[in-house]
Amino acid sequence: MRLTVAQALVRFLAAQYTERDGRRHRLIAATWGIFGHGNVAGIGQALLESGPQAMPFLQGRNEQAMVHAAVGYARQSGRLSTHAVTTSIGPGATNLVTGAALATINRIPVLLLPGDTFATRPADPVLQQLEVPYAGDVSVNDALRPVSRHFDRVTRPEALVPAALQAVRVLTDPVQTGAVTLALPQDVQAEAYDWPEEFFAERVWGVRRPRPDRTELAAAADAVRGSARPLIVAGGGIRHSAAQASLAALAEATGIPVAVTQAGKGVLPHGHPADVGGIGHTGTAAAAALARQADLVLAAGTRLSDFTTASATLFQDPGVRFVGLNLDPYDAHKLAARPLVADAREALDGLREALAGHRVDTAYETAYRQEAARWEARVDAAYAVSAADEELPPTQAQVLGLLDALVDGSDVLVNAAGSLPGDLHKLWRARSADQYHLEYGYSCMGYEIPAAIGVALAAPDRPVWALVGDGTYLMNPTEIVTAVQEGVPIRLVVLDNHGYASIGGLSGAVGGEGFGTAYRFRAPDGAYTGDPLPVDLAANAASLGMAVIRARTVRDLREALAEARSATRPTCVYVQTRTPDTVSGPPPAQAWWDVPVAETATRKAAAGAREEYDRQAAQRRRHL
Repeated sequence: MRLTVAQALVRFLAAQYTERDGRRHRLIAATWGIFGHGNVAGIGQALLESGPQAMPFLQGRNEQAMVHAAVGYARQSGRLSTHAVTTSIGPGATNLVTGAALATINRIPVLLLPGDTFATRPADPVLQQLEVPYAGDVSVNDALRPVSRHFDRVTRPEALVPAALQAVRVLTDPVQTGAVTLALPQDVQAEAYDWPEEFFAERVWGVRRPRPDRTELAAAADAVRGSARPLIVAGGGIRHSAAQASLAALAEATGIPVAVTQAGKGVLPHGHPADVGGIGHTGTAAAAALARQADLVLAAGTRLSDFTTASATLFQDPGVRFVGLNLDPYDAHKLAARPLVADAREALDGLREALAGHRVDTAYETAYRQEAARWEARVDAAYAVSAADEELPPTQAQVLGLLDALVDGSDVLVNAAGSLPGDLHKLWRARSADQYHLEYGYSCMGYEIPAAIGVALAAPDRPVWALVGDGTYLMNPTEIVTAVQEGVPIRLVVLDNHGYASIGGLSGAVGGEGFGTAYRFRAPDGAYTGDPLPVDLAANAASLGMAVIRARTVRDLREALAEARSATRPTCVYVQTRTPDTVSGPPPAQAWWDVPVAETATRKAAAGAREEYDRQAAQRRRHL
């Protein structure tokens, strides 16, 4: 079959499927693209020729945002289906780097198809070509190598066959998956070749569920039986494996409490008797107390990042030991854990069977449930709205409380960066396994709006909310145009606090005095302490085509959120938030996070912060 390389690739991708638990999914459900000279006559022409039935096309406004949308789609689809993203050479390709890093760090599959400079070098250099004196075969696409799980450059037509097969192998591997990059020289894209028809045959890639090794499973079960205060730390791997029911069954059978990471929140529904909330720097007091006294930690489907471990200060029992349940041996061995390398669902079911008849002490179970109940009272206090509050601007916690009172299990909340992830991890009451969509592996400002589009494309009948601060909004509002164009009714909630509130708070805590974090005019002394900038984010969203509802007070906001939830077009709710007070503000961090503080300083704030840093850092330990 004689086709160009680009035509062959599009046809090949349209015939790839995944299958898990007897259910089949199309692997590449659509392709996002912005066209330039590096891909318009190659992948662009191939998409046009194939037609929307073979390969649907989505027009983006920013290459990074297109990757975020693909990630949102893939995560909502359980990593069983994703999107491809095509760009031109030059800045279009380098704009992919941040999105690729986000996908790879979060272990989410996405296929990147950047154009590349000529393989045949008829003119050298061409427009946008990076000239590297020491290497003639380097292009800007090589910047994608460290942030891709697999990278290849297709410099000959016949090389596409093994390259495409390897790309799909990695995309469908639950351990290796992440960003996969196929760099496509613009001349090779348009070159014709006689392809074997077998290349375009439908292929179904099974997504494996490896069972645990018997010896590892027995050792893990023995460790649980030998512990007095076990704790399960559940991460995103539970969700990716669709192991929520297995986790709940294990917790119910044994009484072991479950704390959740940002990626794992929601794997137990709010109100489950074993759920003690978020763990780590942004977690609950209940989870932190349990972690500090735990003598065994079952780390299930988590990368054990510094936020989760409170920078290696959280697990304080002198004899604490770890069991690492993970598909990836790299993660399973962290903290010198006993590894349990397996699919989460298979391993949790195996543990439940191996622990038949075993249950934690009643006193331990009673104690952690009481701790969880005390935390719920703190959540109620943060969400509370008094009669006087009704006519005041809401605090950020009250915004979440009003949303909490409105949504049900069908709603999905998307967030990634700023002060919202901390508040959400501590306060939000997840009602379904996939309601809580936090990208915190890379905590990328600008992820939320395009990711919400991807989520809504994967779940078109569910209300999808993108929660952003003003700093995040200004990073990447461009895909509002895409939502309007495609008629994707995302609900955007913009919380305007006139600056980088999260980093401002951190700056204050580490002696930085909030330097450079406020959105204000310069004062006479040169600092950004003047009046707030006259930036109207609501007007901006409206200018991009969104319906906009301005909310001034708590009462306004309650009505605006309800209106937005029932909207059938992309809708923005804009509100300026009030500085939280000691009653309605969220509880402070319950565990430390290591952000180094200046060891020498003349300013009092930094000197005081260093004393606190040294005190906290002294609690850090190596788990061996």
